[in-house]
Amino acid sequence: MSSALGKDLLGLEPLSAEQIKLILDTAEPFKAISERAIKKVPTLRGSTIVNLFFENSTRTRISFEFAEKRLSADPVNVSAAGSSVSKGETLVDTARNLEAMRIDMVVIRHGSSGAAQFLAERIKSNVINAGDGMHEHPTQGLLDLLTLRDHFGDLAGKRVCICGDVLHSRVARSNIWGLRKVGAEVAVCGPRSLLPSAIEELGVTVFDHIEDAIEWADALNVLRLQIERMTGGYIPSLREYNRVFGVTRDRLARAPRDVLILHPGPMNRGVEIDSDVADGEHSVILDQVTNGIAVRMAVLYLLAGGNPALAESAKAAAR
Repeated sequence: MSSALGKDLLGLEPLSAEQIKLILDTAEPFKAISERAIKKVPTLRGSTIVNLFFENSTRTRISFEFAEKRLSADPVNVSAAGSSVSKGETLVDTARNLEAMRIDMVVIRHGSSGAAQFLAERIKSNVINAGDGMHEHPTQGLLDLLTLRDHFGDLAGKRVCICGDVLHSRVARSNIWGLRKVGAEVAVCGPRSLLPSAIEELGVTVFDHIEDAIEWADALNVLRLQIERMTGGYIPSLREYNRVFGVTRDRLARAPRDVLILHPGPMNRGVEIDSDVADGEHSVILDQVTNGIAVRMAVLYLLAGGNPALAESAKAAAR
């Protein structure tokens, strides 16, 4: 079905600033649904959405499932473990078999970059990328943008530094594309071993010292060290990483302004971020979780061909 976003949501790189703004604006009235006594609207009643997860995930899968159920869709969860995939079935065979059951959308997480696009080109159902390899994680980027916009209003000119394991992070790439499209200034900070080569070509500033990043930034998006993806000695030790690059209360106390703290989760407390920062007054980490459901509701709604103006009726109904 044609929509303002096209058939699929595969990443933020191909989206225009207007399409990103449309998703964020559509998410705003959907926030109200989560505050109601009955957290459900009939918007996607009768639609079947398959959550096809080839990698372990708790937060993202549950967030999508909440979003689908609050729009009255029928979610079906499929994990690679115990499915036909573990018996050698290909990604396309799995999707085509599911599509033969007359599904409407597929939400896919896969360990290979480009898997979501590969699938989208081969099935008629809408495809939403819930994270593919080290490529993109568009709904996480969108919920981060919404959280920043809630706090700052206009993001044009705001300075956001993405700190930590940028090399292995699909969240970082979606944030870089999304933030730059809405006019924010973007920087990255971390050990050079955890930064992609030629990262500057994406239009970002590079900081080698976390103190300099904190002094520059209006907000920090602190990334988890993805130990499971590290095959070599990217860092000397977790303790050493925290000593040199950890976001600590002492470092933030020396900042020239209040710095907003984001983290896509799950956190390695005491490694990339200290507990008193994660739970501190400038942390919006739990707001990110709440906004994740609204953003995913907006994406599902828009890909299904929903009229953005009609989403406002959800806000009116919640009053």
